[in-house]
Amino acid sequence: MRRRRRSRREVADEGQYVCDSCGEEIVIPLDRTAGDDQSYVEDCPVCCCPNVIHVEFFDDGEPRVWAERE
Repeated sequence: MRRRRRSRREVADEGQYVCDSCGEEIVIPLDRTAGDDQSYVEDCPVCCCPNVIHVEFFDDGEPRVWAERE
């Protein structure tokens, strides 16, 4: 399966992070309308521990997503 490259205008609508508590990879929806730099608290759907989710959007449409324990 070939990966399609995103055009400059196309933005990812999903991101993923690894829960700092249980180590599970979590997929989340992304909303660029909330800004280019976002931080919010979300409970892990696997272990229920709160994580501070950070999302940065770059000009090429690729997001950077990571989490840390609250």
